[in-house]
Amino acid sequence: MTKRLLLNAVVSALLVAVGIAAYDRWVLRPALVVGVVDLSEVYRAKEAEFTQLLTQPGSESERERALALARSFSQRLPAALDELPRECGCLVVVKSAIAGAPNSRDLTPALRRKVDQP
Repeated sequence: MTKRLLLNAVVSALLVAVGIAAYDRWVLRPALVVGVVDLSEVYRAKEAEFTQLLTQPGSESERERALALARSFSQRLPAALDELPRECGCLVVVKSAIAGAPNSRDLTPALRRKVDQP
């Protein structure tokens, strides 16, 4: 009788340990990951690109092209920011709003790729 009781206790303890480990692995840890985006860096790079295009001596069509690129950027940026949390499965915050997160992922390169896509 005591062997059966001991076996039930060991099996119960193992099942609880497996359940806790599974919860930690698939629920808790992914929720603790924070995606970080350096939005000001992306803005500065695009601003420099547009400024260079607008200040170059050129035709009116080149100027219109630069303005079209700026309009396109302003439309793609909000869409790209909306897509990032779905893709990484994490909370996405601006880099300047976070101070030292150990489980953070830098998503700035992904944002830059999304904004630069035609």
